[in-house]
Amino acid sequence: MTDALSQIRRIVSARTPDAVWTELAAALKPYGFDRMLYGATSNRREGSVGDIQDVVTFTTLTRQPGRGREDVSFFIRTPMFRWVMTHAGASSWRWTEEQLAAGLLTPDEVVARDIARKSGLCVGYVISFEEPGSRRAAALSMIGAPEQTQDSLDAMWALKGDEIMILAQTMHLKIQSMPLKVHRRALSPRQREALEWVAEGKTSQDIAIIMGISAGMVEKHLRLARECLDVDTTAQAVAKAAMFNHLYTTPSGEAKR
Repeated sequence: MTDALSQIRRIVSARTPDAVWTELAAALKPYGFDRMLYGATSNRREGSVGDIQDVVTFTTLTRQPGRGREDVSFFIRTPMFRWVMTHAGASSWRWTEEQLAAGLLTPDEVVARDIARKSGLCVGYVISFEEPGSRRAAALSMIGAPEQTQDSLDAMWALKGDEIMILAQTMHLKIQSMPLKVHRRALSPRQREALEWVAEGKTSQDIAIIMGISAGMVEKHLRLARECLDVDTTAQAVAKAAMFNHLYTTPSGEAKR
């Protein structure tokens, strides 16, 4: 089994999104990438990823927990974000320098580019994943290690780019099939169960009997679920929970069998 196939097997076999991310980080290091940032949204708008709290994020830019949202917020300001929102596939960060030389960067993009370079985010590649729906968008930004130059990464990509694309796509598809981490308070098991019964067409009275609680308590669970998901109606709560793969999961986050 080749190294790439072995890495794909480990990514596919990972049981949690965090484990998937860890396997990808290990797989990409030999290619010269020592830091990565991933973001995915199902609420894309024109030039926007929607509410940042609903963006699924993973990052190795910092070891501080919960920093994914801040890292994605910065990436949104960079020139490569514009590329991601208008293209599918992979691009060298050389594109930013070409846009700068041609005078095509906005003032905000120039500021973000300068901040990135001062922070050691100088060379790299970005992948914009092709998505089936117009509301979905996802990208992986890969930062070159300190000893790398854009020329060295471009030369490596010419030889190994297809392997990296397959590894990244495997990570993306695996994570998107799992309960997704977002920057909101998690549903409680009872809130999740109530939403699952609503999704199956049960009324509050039906759910009360099934769960062995009062109809008033069912309504309380549904209200709290709506608050957790920041929506107005229970139908919206069901749709949003399903979008994040939060329904029909076990307490450990794995899909029910």
